[in-house]
Amino acid sequence: MIHTFDAVIVGAGGAGLYAALEASQTTKTAVISKLYPIRSHTGAAQGGISASLGNIEEDKPEWHAFDTVKGGDYLTDQDAALILAEEAVQAVYDLENRGLPFNRTPEGRIDQRRFGGHTRNFGESAVRRACYAADRTGHMILQTLYQQCIKNNVTFFDEFHVIDVLLKEQRCFGVVALELRTGEIHVFHSKAVLFATGGTGRMFRITSNAYANTGDGPALLLNKGVPLEDMEFYQFHPTGIKGMGILITEGVRGEGGILRNRDGERFMERYTPTLLDLAPRDIVARSIVQEIREGRGIRGDATIEDFVHLDATHLGKDTIEAKLPDIADFCRTYLGIDPAENPIPVQPTAHYAMGGIPTDIYGRVLKNGEGHLYEGLYAAGECACVSVHGANRLGTNSLVDLIVFGRRAGQNIAQFVQGSDRIPLKKDSTRYAQERISAKTGGQSGPNPEDIRTELQNLLMEKVGIYRNEQDMLETVERIRELRQDYSQVKIAHNTSAFNTHLLDILELGNLLDLAYIFAFSALNRKESRGAHSREDYPKRNDDEWLKHTLSWLEEDNIKIGYKSVDISRWKPKPRKY
Repeated sequence: MIHTFDAVIVGAGGAGLYAALEASQTTKTAVISKLYPIRSHTGAAQGGISASLGNIEEDKPEWHAFDTVKGGDYLTDQDAALILAEEAVQAVYDLENRGLPFNRTPEGRIDQRRFGGHTRNFGESAVRRACYAADRTGHMILQTLYQQCIKNNVTFFDEFHVIDVLLKEQRCFGVVALELRTGEIHVFHSKAVLFATGGTGRMFRITSNAYANTGDGPALLLNKGVPLEDMEFYQFHPTGIKGMGILITEGVRGEGGILRNRDGERFMERYTPTLLDLAPRDIVARSIVQEIREGRGIRGDATIEDFVHLDATHLGKDTIEAKLPDIADFCRTYLGIDPAENPIPVQPTAHYAMGGIPTDIYGRVLKNGEGHLYEGLYAAGECACVSVHGANRLGTNSLVDLIVFGRRAGQNIAQFVQGSDRIPLKKDSTRYAQERISAKTGGQSGPNPEDIRTELQNLLMEKVGIYRNEQDMLETVERIRELRQDYSQVKIAHNTSAFNTHLLDILELGNLLDLAYIFAFSALNRKESRGAHSREDYPKRNDDEWLKHTLSWLEEDNIKIGYKSVDISRWKPKPRKY
């Protein structure tokens, strides 16, 4: 079946919906999602979206941009950071005008809370910058944008899994997708395609990411010759529920929650005496691990590693129920405790990919480090790398990224398709997709895919996690190479067409293996510590040799590494001190 649109958006999270909303103002637009849009992972973002509104105290976009650059350990492209901070203000007001129910001050303005790494006057002290809707901000963004897209006559194709992108001489003209309900293959013929497929967290055993976060967009483009950028940088959120990884929002600490070790000590006073529990996430995550390594963690049972406590009991039940209702519910459901009465047991959890599909500030996908572009191919959100997060993303900047760069990409798509001709389809447009499915169907069942998935997740969690070293990563790269060979022999056990979730699982596993291979190899290649990439054998940041973005290409079983310069035009790199 062939569908014809001007613009096709792959992914229905915040970035995809905002891009669709903008593109659909003047173009015929479709959104393809393997989920019902309201189930997209943007809905898991809890604590807020930062913008320098200055509703509670003085704030400036320039301060926000500086925090973004400094928090990213100076690997952030500074032109992108300035755009992020400056356009965040209007983006938040646009969301408000479209109906998003932000919390309010007594005067009726959008309320704001503190979040990690956000400061006033270039690092002087913490600032209230995060705009929030209780602790379900991401969910409210999804609801608001989805309603607006329906109003704007965007066409949705829910439960479709994209398995090919149509490229001809560096020009993109559509995608091919598997309809999960029927097992049929559909071609979406378009003038422009945007990928907004989210993160890759299911590479890890303990993660805050949904089961659907398998890096489909980056993996698909990687196998079509597109490079990925800065894949070695993966953020571990400091506060996931022990043993589960379910996120406990930074908003708890923004409201005054305190991290404590087994002795009840507020240990962040030892690591970041200025910002304390609201230091950037990489610093807080490493501090928790250090406390545990030095014997000050709280001992779990035989199946749960050591953890620390996040103490919010002093906030009181009224504050928790008013500003953190979902967190209170999570604690009651999964831990059997009331956070107003008992501290929350937490440990770092794999959370966010700073790297991804390389793009410019308009969401256009880059071919190389020289700035050459694919035509009609875009990316936005967590699957993309502008690079606005550098080596470590500040809390709330993910939602800002979705809104600011999703909107910019959508606007550019609308302009592009107006002056663009449609490339004709070939008769064999579905051949690659059919070959991918055929390779996994029929014949003997082969290795167990769940065994491969479990080993991969354990491997990355233990050897390429918060702390890394060369020997562990060498072993990991080699083992993933072997797992990819095992995967090539995997066959589907069930050949039904309708809702064949086993086939979907196997296709997703292939994506995870390819991305894990690039991730581990890129981490092995970068011989320094910067942001979320912390090497025990190279503990210092090395700006002389490594102040550059990594680009990585996958060529069958080989990885090629290249580099791209970092924009440091405004603030020169300095050591991070808090």
